[in-house]
Amino acid sequence: MRRVSKIAAAGIATVALTASLTACGKSSTESSSGNKKKGVGLAFDVGGRDDHSFNEAAARGVEKADKELGLQSKQMTAKNGETEAEREQRLSSLARAGYNPVIGVGFKYGPSINKVAKDFPNTTFGVVDSPSQAKNVYGMQFAEHEGSYLAGVAAALKSKSHKVGFIGGVNNALIQKFQAGFEQGVADTDPKAKITSQYLYANDDKGFNDPAAAKGKAKGMLDDGIDVIYTAAGQSGNGAIEMVAGKGGNWAIGVDSDQFEQPGLAKYKASILTSVMKNVDVAVFDLVKSVTDKKPMTGNKTYTLKDNGVRLSTSGGFIADIQDKIEAAKKKIVEGKVTVKETPAKK
Repeated sequence: MRRVSKIAAAGIATVALTASLTACGKSSTESSSGNKKKGVGLAFDVGGRDDHSFNEAAARGVEKADKELGLQSKQMTAKNGETEAEREQRLSSLARAGYNPVIGVGFKYGPSINKVAKDFPNTTFGVVDSPSQAKNVYGMQFAEHEGSYLAGVAAALKSKSHKVGFIGGVNNALIQKFQAGFEQGVADTDPKAKITSQYLYANDDKGFNDPAAAKGKAKGMLDDGIDVIYTAAGQSGNGAIEMVAGKGGNWAIGVDSDQFEQPGLAKYKASILTSVMKNVDVAVFDLVKSVTDKKPMTGNKTYTLKDNGVRLSTSGGFIADIQDKIEAAKKKIVEGKVTVKETPAKK
């Protein structure tokens, strides 16, 4: 097997997957059969395939693999508040059915992936946002704080009120990376700007699947004069984007996928300033291709700003007038002149 050290990477991705499974493990309709061989067993985080964000990015990587490598993949979806045993059961069922690799989307799959992998030594497993702890697991991690720093630069430059906001889905170490980078980018760009950061839930995965809660948080921020809101909350972020779009003259910043390009958010796209994109699709495709090439990737790999593993989207052209300043900020990070913190500063 080919072990990978912590480095950065990039690539491309495209579209179309299989009908979804529920977290209960009911059988699903798979992609067209014919002569295709079994491909990826993909286990989504809460919110499912059409969250317009994190899960959808992973799906694009699988869709690209199905199309280009002639595979037939299967997907399953987590539900709010499920147990570790339920996650293990989902992953085991995919591995037992012959899917390879088996990928868990989201840090919650970390313990279960690394545990189940030991029971299926001939199957390669992958987990997004959590490290590998078994010899046949590939840990795909991202420098979210670096991409979020650039979002902070953009927010500070575009805000007219000098008030910006951050909404996180769940107050955990991963989402704090988004908050920390964003706050640092804003402060370095406009030291006088007021930054308000709030979370939907302290410790409940529902924070990634509760658009109504994000919509309410966004309303409170807008009522307080905040005119740029960055939301890192999976499907919940759709509610914040909707609220921002409903009040003219304000900006929303998306996350994980290019949310300007998401069909489900099309009516709000004039208010989506940019999105902090994590190339989850690239990481997923890299892993699938390595398995089909019989050189499965294992170990850990971090996708960073340096090689566009994380980046800001430019769709809509709304940051074209400040692109030079964003590129200057990126250059400082890549060259090591600015170190972006992974935890928020204590206030």
